[in-house]
Amino acid sequence: MALHFQSLAELEVLCTHLYIGTDLAQRIEAEKALLELIDSPECLSKCQLLLEQGTTSYAQLLAATCLSKLVSRVSPLPVEQRIDIRNYILNYVASQPKLAPFVIQALIQVIAKITKLGWFEVQKDQFIFREIIADVKKFLQGTVEHCIIGVIILSELTQEMNLVDYSRPSAKHRKIATSFRDTSLKDILVLACSLLKEMLAKPLNLQDQDQQNLVMQVLKLVLNCLNFDFIGSSADESADDLCTVQIPATWRTIFLEPETLDLFFNLYHSLPPLLSQLALSCLVQFASTRRSLFSSPERAKYLGNLIKGVKRILENPQGLSDPGNYHEFCRFLARLKTNYQLGELVMVKEYPEVIRLIANFTVTSLQHWEFAPNSVHYLLTLWQRMVASVPFVKSTEPHLLDTYAPEITKAFITSRLESVAIVVRDNLDDPLDDPATVFQQLEQLCTVSRCEYEKTCTLLVQLFDQNAQNYQKLLHSASGMTVDMAIQEGRLAWLVYLVGTVVGGRLTYTSTDEHDAMDGELSCRVFQLISLMDTGLPQCCNEKIELAILWFLDQFRKTYVGDQLQRTSKVYARMSEVLGITDDNHVLETFMTKIVTNLKYWGRREAVISRTLQFLNDLSVGYILLKKLVKIDAVKFMLKNHTSEHFPFLGISDSYSLSDFRCRTTFYTALTRLLMVELGEDEDEFENFMLPLTVSFETVLQIFNNSFKQEDVKRMLIGLARDLRGIAFALNTKTSYTMLFDWMYPAYLPILQRAVEQWYGEPACTTPILKLMAELMQNRSQRLNFDVSSPNGILLFREASKMICTYGNQILSLGSLSKDQIYPMKLKGISICYSALKSALCGNYVSFGVFKLYGDNHFDNVLQAFVKMLLSVSHSDLLQYRKLSQSYYPLLECLTQDHMSFVTNLEPPVLLYVLTSISEGLTTLDTVVASSCCASLDYIVTCLLKYIAKEGKKPLRCREATQAGQRLLHFMQQNPDVLQQMMSVLMNTIVFEDCRNQWSVSRPLLGLILLNEKYFSELRASLINSQPLPRQELLAQCFRNLMEGVEQNLSVKNRDRFTQNLSVFRRDVAEALRSDGSTEPCSLDMMS
Repeated sequence: MALHFQSLAELEVLCTHLYIGTDLAQRIEAEKALLELIDSPECLSKCQLLLEQGTTSYAQLLAATCLSKLVSRVSPLPVEQRIDIRNYILNYVASQPKLAPFVIQALIQVIAKITKLGWFEVQKDQFIFREIIADVKKFLQGTVEHCIIGVIILSELTQEMNLVDYSRPSAKHRKIATSFRDTSLKDILVLACSLLKEMLAKPLNLQDQDQQNLVMQVLKLVLNCLNFDFIGSSADESADDLCTVQIPATWRTIFLEPETLDLFFNLYHSLPPLLSQLALSCLVQFASTRRSLFSSPERAKYLGNLIKGVKRILENPQGLSDPGNYHEFCRFLARLKTNYQLGELVMVKEYPEVIRLIANFTVTSLQHWEFAPNSVHYLLTLWQRMVASVPFVKSTEPHLLDTYAPEITKAFITSRLESVAIVVRDNLDDPLDDPATVFQQLEQLCTVSRCEYEKTCTLLVQLFDQNAQNYQKLLHSASGMTVDMAIQEGRLAWLVYLVGTVVGGRLTYTSTDEHDAMDGELSCRVFQLISLMDTGLPQCCNEKIELAILWFLDQFRKTYVGDQLQRTSKVYARMSEVLGITDDNHVLETFMTKIVTNLKYWGRREAVISRTLQFLNDLSVGYILLKKLVKIDAVKFMLKNHTSEHFPFLGISDSYSLSDFRCRTTFYTALTRLLMVELGEDEDEFENFMLPLTVSFETVLQIFNNSFKQEDVKRMLIGLARDLRGIAFALNTKTSYTMLFDWMYPAYLPILQRAVEQWYGEPACTTPILKLMAELMQNRSQRLNFDVSSPNGILLFREASKMICTYGNQILSLGSLSKDQIYPMKLKGISICYSALKSALCGNYVSFGVFKLYGDNHFDNVLQAFVKMLLSVSHSDLLQYRKLSQSYYPLLECLTQDHMSFVTNLEPPVLLYVLTSISEGLTTLDTVVASSCCASLDYIVTCLLKYIAKEGKKPLRCREATQAGQRLLHFMQQNPDVLQQMMSVLMNTIVFEDCRNQWSVSRPLLGLILLNEKYFSELRASLINSQPLPRQELLAQCFRNLMEGVEQNLSVKNRDRFTQNLSVFRRDVAEALRSDGSTEPCSLDMMS
């Protein structure tokens, strides 16, 4: 339905629905109407109407939104129209400075977009969209309100220039951003700093809201300048902590003036918290300035000024009571060590005093653990990096860390233990419930705690003994589970985590026998606690202590149990006296007993079970450890008794959620690795091991034929599929894999087929079964290369084919699915099917020619299922869901490599779909996908060129190949733009993009050039002519060099020659485009 917006009233109703309406259906209608409004020819006049006569701020916001979308289109508006829009908005905000802040911001964003997208446009030898900075200066001479608008324009422009629009070529964005950096950014920073100096020079009236707003906007502008991506490196915005700010060399003078740093430190001390926080954010960036900007003496002076500023803040700490200021100050301290070496820090005159102040500040922060807990990370980062640098400091000045690091360790330990009582009594969120943060902090602490290790150990031993005694008293007292008990258990959990942390911090090159003996003292206590806790099971149990014990065991395993450690480690000295644990064999026995105990008694707690199984899995990886493990009684018990009777988590009770079954895969992977050590060719042993699964399958078979207990069958099958996938994953030899195959086929695979057919609409059931099939198809370590007399490879493929066809046909019957349902209900299953099919096609254990020869249609059927599933997926979904794209594109590569007759036989619309998917995949950032696309395209182009080369000869013996080539050639003649588009995409990637897989790109490019020489000449001419005259000859020479010595064929030697030429070509073109061109306008897009 076309919407006609006759009146202002109608438009205002639309605004209400869009921005403040609560009815979802009305909002969706309003969004549709908005899109129609943008596409309508009267869009600009309606926007003007809304801005001039609209009665609400939302009407003006709608106008700004429409204008923003209008000027951002890929096909731009005429230059005159864009200039008019820009001037109109500038006049509009100048005449109405009291508009709502969100309207002003939205309108200014339109100006910023127009400026960025037209940055290189020229009229009468002038860059017409670069006058914006001159326009802004007029605002800065007006009232405070006008001044604020001027600053916001510069701030939005800086942000817009830094914003990557992934729908446009990234090279175009970098070109504009670099030009803006070189021509304007320094002037903007200098202007902002001078505004701040003026404000500081006269008394600030911060009661005046406008004055306060102006200071805030100027500080945000400085921050945007310093956050600018100067060299095009920050693809990942989340990597906040370790970055260096790549300040351009031309800004040196600003940074060398001590007044610049003083200005921001003075602002911090003069402004209220909301604003001083921004001043600190700017200082974080100043502290992160790249080292190479300064010479050594300059760097020392600059660092000295930073340290003076830190000292001044810590001596007047009132501002740090604000959480925002506190957080930014912690970031500031962490950046000091990220960017400067300990050897440089100790040379600063104020260092001894400042390190004392920082240590006191850290201790206070750790003691107030509930205040800004997310900031502690930065303080621990600082101390971790300082302590880690100690062995490498050559300076004679004392670093004093041996004095202060133990204080930090002590403060962390005592504050965490003291926090437990407050958490329990006030019912607060327990930090231990957020393991990711706890582990991160413990890993930082482990480095710090190893400095003056004797002090850490003495403290931990004393605290552990004291708390363990209190715990035992409470256990023996009559008063059951009290608050005191909860507190005591919480403290013990922290202590076990801390012991695990310090033991895990052992470094081979710095540890001594004394330190190992101390580790033994601490570990001894935890092993005693394990015995105490396990005797109380199942009545007396605590999940937090249990998880802490598993952390400790894992840290002990990494440090003291392994293939490379000497057996005589002093860690066992104390442990042998107290516990009789004399070497790592005894420790392994303790580990395995603990694992079996957990699996027996903790069946209902997924957290404990999954962590226990992860620990078992880690133990089962090394061969030498496996040899030791299989001799242990607990392991023998597990291999013979892996049933729900002994290990409740293997049951199918309704109280388990289906996600709990996931850990079964891990369990069976580890168990099968243990079985494999002494299995050899003993089929009876294998049958015994599989007995519990055999019983389950037989039960399923009996129930399947009756209609009752279907839910139980489903749960049993999900569990079995997960178990079998774990077993199949661990069977890496032909003999053992054959035993599994003989066990499964023909008896049990048909049951799985029926399950897929029956429950195709329930991913909880189909996903584990499809994943099992995908695992069975993997020819890892050549395990599927069956004997010459065995048909197993073909039988396995036929079963997979049946399952994929069944699933593919059934899943398409679900019809269209909503956006949030499409991946779990359909695309995830399709991606697993594709991954299984790809494993079969490139596994080299099935001769696919046999199927056609004997009239077996399983291969054709599975390829047809592949096509049907593919056509039900949109191109955008193919690339949006990473797992789907990473299974589809490698599968397509296999098909084009070995089954080209299938590809050429596809119906023209299907072939067009496939080629379009390749074309879109070429530009993706995922190198796996892009490389597969290049390879698929190369096979297609090679097939075409081979056909054209043989066309004149027409030998009878390659009739099929000839027909394939003929069909492909006919299709390409009908759709010439497909290959031309791909050639321009590849050339664009080589010339302008950050090409990560240059070798892959070069392979199809040569074939495309040989097929489309005329189009290649046009591309070359358009690129050369788009450049200024001085560069044109340089580029023409680059193109001549590219094809020098390259012949008209695709022999390996010729391809290699072209690949080498392309590498040189890419480098030369990059230099040619950089030369003398920072201010020259040029077009940068070959893909139009």
